[in-house]
Amino acid sequence: MLVLEGVLPLDLGIPAQVFTAVPGSPYELTLCGRSAGPVPTAAGFDVTVASGLEAVLGADTVVVPGYTPHERPLPTVVLDALADAHRRGRRLVSVCTGAFALAAAGVLDGCAATTHWLYADDLAVRHPRVRVDPKVLYVDEGRVLTSAGVAAGIDLCLHLVRRDLGAATANEVARTLVAAPHRDGG
Repeated sequence: MLVLEGVLPLDLGIPAQVFTAVPGSPYELTLCGRSAGPVPTAAGFDVTVASGLEAVLGADTVVVPGYTPHERPLPTVVLDALADAHRRGRRLVSVCTGAFALAAAGVLDGCAATTHWLYADDLAVRHPRVRVDPKVLYVDEGRVLTSAGVAAGIDLCLHLVRRDLGAATANEVARTLVAAPHRDGG
């Protein structure tokens, strides 16, 4: 997971909780940032990440949790790492406002995407090459997936488990989390 300054703690915690709840531990979770060390959260405490951006290049899947303020420019080195991961065929996933990082890196150009409904119009205005859909819980464009607000991050992560490991495993994880295994919602 790429932890950006101002990360929203729940947006960070949801993928961590879902992927570490999968039986047999098939996912290896690494927290990374622009560089290893403490990263301030939006809640006023720091999260310590073990790796820098080199972890993005080695990952099969890169998850970008939401962050605030979402409209700030991100460092070029972060955007380049995301764009390079996309060029190398890695799967890129965002929770909530993490979609702004993917859009700024050009990863969402020509794709359908979503983000929290409060910020969907802003995403569409700032990134007109992205087809923003504010009425869905998540969008799966194959190698690029985006979710709406916090709870929709659970839906997207369970969708990834279902896609990777099957419905039975996703249902087992959902039961562990006391979450719906699949919601249609909008």
